[in-house]
Amino acid sequence: MFAYALFDTAIGRCGIAWGQRGVIGVQLPEKTNDATRTRLMRHCPNADEAEPPKTIARAIEDIQALLRGEKKSLRTITLDMSRVPAFNARVYETTRAIAPGQTKTYGEIARAIGDKDSARAVGQALGRNPFAIVVPCHRVVGANAKLVGFSANGGIATKLKMLMIEGWRAEEQSLFEELA
Repeated sequence: MFAYALFDTAIGRCGIAWGQRGVIGVQLPEKTNDATRTRLMRHCPNADEAEPPKTIARAIEDIQALLRGEKKSLRTITLDMSRVPAFNARVYETTRAIAPGQTKTYGEIARAIGDKDSARAVGQALGRNPFAIVVPCHRVVGANAKLVGFSANGGIATKLKMLMIEGWRAEEQSLFEELA
């Protein structure tokens, strides 16, 4: 049985879907609530909207806190990665280790998973990330700290906004604003 809920955050209405093994999808805000729900339902087409159980309610509270600018780790949220390829799961686990307000490049993630030549594949895996914000793909940047590759609504502007909410260092912000 899969279920989902929509919830409000500082950047708009997000969605979360879960099953018995944990979270199966997180969706950043789209232009409308219906669009957010539709994108979330790609991960769980047969899910029903439901009141979140305690563990999911806690995950929602942590996501809301992070998006308000609190230094909140989302690493305690249990993700069900049984439906993602093994390579992607390695990328997601490595990406989860990036602290709020910090960034790593696609190449650094590739090296961390032991495949230094897979930066492009890392980018593709993050482009398919079903756990946006919990797997903080917005914290992964291109070579030379270039803001690239963010498929959420608003693209790179949303990526920059999320980094700034997390207290990204001012000198990095100005560099990225020049590059964006």
